[in-house]
Amino acid sequence: MVEIKMTRPSLTTKQLGEQLIVDVAKYKQHPMCRSLYCVVYDPAGRTSNPRSVENDLSGDNEKMTVRVMIVPR
Repeated sequence: MVEIKMTRPSLTTKQLGEQLIVDVAKYKQHPMCRSLYCVVYDPAGRTSNPRSVENDLSGDNEKMTVRVMIVPR
């Protein structure tokens, strides 16, 4: 599955992380979802410390693989 988001002035890094955590939890409940790719388009560079957000939210477990990518790099 692929989840796409775009940053905006009113979306803080904390809110973005919280939204992605909720999205991951929802996709874990889907019986056919084994991999989730979350792509965040951040053309203005609004996300503070994007690599940290990617590392914190990406991972593997017995149910699903999650990869978060904040672009452009």
